[in-house]
Amino acid sequence: MILCDLNQAIIKSLFYLEVVFMHFSKFTKYQKGVSLSTGLSFILERMDAAFMGLALASIIATLHISKAQGGLIPAITAVGSLVGGIGFGILADKFGRVRTLSWSIFIYAFGTAGMGFTNSFTLLLIFRIIIGLGTSGEYGIALTMLSEAFQKKYMGRISATAGVAGQVGAIIASLLAAVVLPDWHLLFFIGIIPVILAAYIRFRLPESKTFNDNKIEDKKDKKVKLGDVWSLFATPAEAFLSIRIVIMFLIHIAGYGTVMNWLPTIAQERMHVDVAKSSLWMVFTIVGMALGMSVFGYLQDKYGSRIAFGIFLVGSAISVFFLIMATNPIEFVIAGAIVGFLTDGMYSGYGAIVSNLYPSKNRATANNTIMSVAKTIGTFSPVLVGYIMDVSTVTTVVIFMSICYLISFVVMMSIKQLKKDHPRYVEDN
Repeated sequence: MILCDLNQAIIKSLFYLEVVFMHFSKFTKYQKGVSLSTGLSFILERMDAAFMGLALASIIATLHISKAQGGLIPAITAVGSLVGGIGFGILADKFGRVRTLSWSIFIYAFGTAGMGFTNSFTLLLIFRIIIGLGTSGEYGIALTMLSEAFQKKYMGRISATAGVAGQVGAIIASLLAAVVLPDWHLLFFIGIIPVILAAYIRFRLPESKTFNDNKIEDKKDKKVKLGDVWSLFATPAEAFLSIRIVIMFLIHIAGYGTVMNWLPTIAQERMHVDVAKSSLWMVFTIVGMALGMSVFGYLQDKYGSRIAFGIFLVGSAISVFFLIMATNPIEFVIAGAIVGFLTDGMYSGYGAIVSNLYPSKNRATANNTIMSVAKTIGTFSPVLVGYIMDVSTVTTVVIFMSICYLISFVVMMSIKQLKKDHPRYVEDN
């Protein structure tokens, strides 16, 4: 039954954006503003992530560094992610989602633009820390804004649409990379664009009714603590829940970082193609990711998170082996698209379950804390993968990834709150 519906979901997802645009006119003014600003911020955030992966081989060649050192450049982003993620989450719950999101976008726009002005390995690391500081605030706050603008029964599909928008940014980045690489500096000058978005968000979009209501409640009842990060670990049960979601998201971040940062390099080495072709191949992988998000959102809303994550996690554990089974460029492109579909299809689903499982007064804090802790650890996966590739083979990397996805599956199945009929899952805003 589910497999038949999965096929139906794949077919429906091909027309998914068209349906969204058809219903867009029925959105309220606030819903339109949140949808557009979130989609644009996801586009720009994914452009930055794609820039780093696509330019990594060229950066390594230009700076004459090892692959392990090259992996440190995207990985060092985690230093900023930990501080920015927790900090911006608390600020968003205390002072407003809109204002805080605009601050985070200004910061990561500055860091991305700075990447284009330097040939110093040390400065690249510093700018990546700044980027991590900014982007860590963007993800959780944006999904929190979506969860407060739409009914929760639609959160899987709405958050998936935002994720699909992010893949548009990755496709744009791949097309730009195919044109300008190996001159990687040009890719990062695009970082000034988020400043325009931040200005739009700050001056045009109001705060959500949920946030305003929480502020009123906070004044009346001092026991209500907005942005209380310790509430995520207040009891053993709460701590155990938070830790398990962190593990799941950590593995997702590690898998995505491996695919985006090393797939172009693997393509160049295994298929013996130039940088431009490997960048264009990434487009097919990213299209697969976008389609996967759309299908995942459909399944998550219809069957619940447990079944949706179960299908995609098991599928991810199997699909990564397609990368080493490919014997020619066409097979490698198909393998990349399938891997992208399954491994990144779950991306927006984490924000949806966090928004459902944690109260609104600490929703941004929960989203950002869980995301930033996971990113802090998971973002260092390119370093580990780079080391494995230096001392071993791509096959070892694939086996490692497969085991990680199976671990995530076991952890996910242990979270009883992910059952569709669990009271916290259907809690109203």
